[in-house]
Amino acid sequence: METTTLQAEVRAGRGKGPARRLRAEGKVPGVFYGPGVEPTPLTLSPKELTKALRGERGRNVVFKLSVDGKDELAMVKDLTTDPVTQELLHIDLYRILEDKVLEVNVPFRTYGRSVGVVQGGVLNVTRRVLPLRTTPAKIPISIDVDVTHLALKDTISVEEIELPEGVECSLNPKLTLVIILEPRKATAAEVEEDEAAAAAAEAAKPAAEPETAAT
Repeated sequence: METTTLQAEVRAGRGKGPARRLRAEGKVPGVFYGPGVEPTPLTLSPKELTKALRGERGRNVVFKLSVDGKDELAMVKDLTTDPVTQELLHIDLYRILEDKVLEVNVPFRTYGRSVGVVQGGVLNVTRRVLPLRTTPAKIPISIDVDVTHLALKDTISVEEIELPEGVECSLNPKLTLVIILEPRKATAAEVEEDEAAAAAAEAAKPAAEPETAAT
């Protein structure tokens, strides 16, 4: 199984004050927990974390977490970033077991220029992420689907996508993931999306309180 080594130190101080001091020193506070382990507050390197999280697996990277000479498998359970600078403020790492199934969100991507698009239609992808159930070693980087053969009004549903062996999708098998919209319907759909986006932006105008990092 592909893993990324991550060094961490147990931190003694808890609470907002010690966490702020750690960040001022250029470190990231975190916590490690999961089946069979007590929650353990950690200090981690932002450079190592950022490099791993920007890799091709993103948040689905499997860490070999090294703490006080002991190695554990872990994945990102949650993380907090600064809303302005995107600086990593806090991370939750969850202990995983090689033989236990877990649910992860994996990017869903399409490739190819479909027949329907050539005919003037518009490719509409309803999901950009798929919830999958599998063991850590079998987590795919992404699920990629060829749409070249799709004509106008053709669709691809969950049950039609080819998943790797040992991987299941948690969505309704009949759910449409891809459809080639006819030009008129495509225009209407785009208008609805624009109106929904405008409404969401209007609703989000009041500034939100800055998120406080967990400790």
